[in-house]
Amino acid sequence: VATELGGQAIAEGDRVVVFFPSANRDEAVFADPDRFDIARSPNPHLAFGYGTHFCIGAPLARLEAKHVLRELLATCSDIERLGPLVPSRTNFIRSVHHQPIGFR
Repeated sequence: VATELGGQAIAEGDRVVVFFPSANRDEAVFADPDRFDIARSPNPHLAFGYGTHFCIGAPLARLEAKHVLRELLATCSDIERLGPLVPSRTNFIRSVHHQPIGFR
């Protein structure tokens, strides 16, 4: 069955690829979507999924991140990048493969 999605015609038999990392960088949803903004509000990101596919471990992951970051910022006087960021190459999630950092 032919349809249209986001102004793009999709005919029966056409191949469609879902690119998950693009969901949190939708220019129709986020102003300046590629800029890291920890205070972005509202921030309807989809990092842990949505609806029936919402990650059951999301509350634990958020709690862990909160405490790790709080402790890290309280005990380290300086955090610096020691080399280039190497992104992971995947269509499933946008993530960092390698990022050397140093702490004081």
